[in-house]
Amino acid sequence: MKSLKFFLILAASSLLSGCEKENNKISFEDMIIDHNCTKLSSIPAEYNTAAKQTLHIAYSHTSHGSQLTTGMEGLVTFKGNTYAWNNGGSNGALDLHDYAMSGDLGNPDRTSWADRTRTYLNANPDVNVVIWSWCGQVSSATEADINTYLNLMSGLESDYSDVKFVYMTGHLDGTGLTGNLHLRNEQIRKFCKDNERILFDFADIESYNPDGTYFGDKKPNDACAYDTNGDGTLDGNWAVEWQNSHAEGVDWYSCSSAHSEPLNANQKAYAAWWLWARLAGWDSK
Repeated sequence: MKSLKFFLILAASSLLSGCEKENNKISFEDMIIDHNCTKLSSIPAEYNTAAKQTLHIAYSHTSHGSQLTTGMEGLVTFKGNTYAWNNGGSNGALDLHDYAMSGDLGNPDRTSWADRTRTYLNANPDVNVVIWSWCGQVSSATEADINTYLNLMSGLESDYSDVKFVYMTGHLDGTGLTGNLHLRNEQIRKFCKDNERILFDFADIESYNPDGTYFGDKKPNDACAYDTNGDGTLDGNWAVEWQNSHAEGVDWYSCSSAHSEPLNANQKAYAAWWLWARLAGWDSK
């Protein structure tokens, strides 16, 4: 009887260990960070804490990419030190080095960012997350240009296997679903989905208001302006409309948002913390 009891306990322990391992495994199969990832209250507090304890992030961008971090700055004022961050992670904050490397994915050219990443990582071996943002260069990119980007990212992933590299789409430009920007963003999305890469879908976040209303078929641009009636004029602004119908300081917060409206940066900040929590082990399913 004792031996049978021991066997049952041992078997249960083994099964539990298997479940724990499975639950702690981070899957990148569905790590597409988009408008579905902007519900800040859905993120378990323990994974915000885990992100601050385990992640060391390098983020490089120019003006449009700053929407993410200026939104994160405003979020601290809006919601408190739960969302604190700084370069170095002092005082229990998230360790995020903003403007870690100069330029962006298309500035000063479409390739040298990869060399700057290698130089930075070699000098900062503690960094385990790298994000680069586009400015407007996806709008003018060819299919070959995007393949160059994807190949350079894959090379970095191969050379720095302990670092998580986050892909990005380019910001909206008002050319709609038939424009080159959308085609090139779709190229990036397909690659990330097919190859289980991590994607921060900048353009998708700009295509929806917080209620989930879709504006992507109304030729929205980076300022959140859109064509209300299909006459070719951008005569509406989904962010301004939502802000005007909701309470500032309750439903949204004021912050700097380069080229755009505060709500856009709010949404980018919420999605960023969703990303940090996922990278820290949260299974958001």
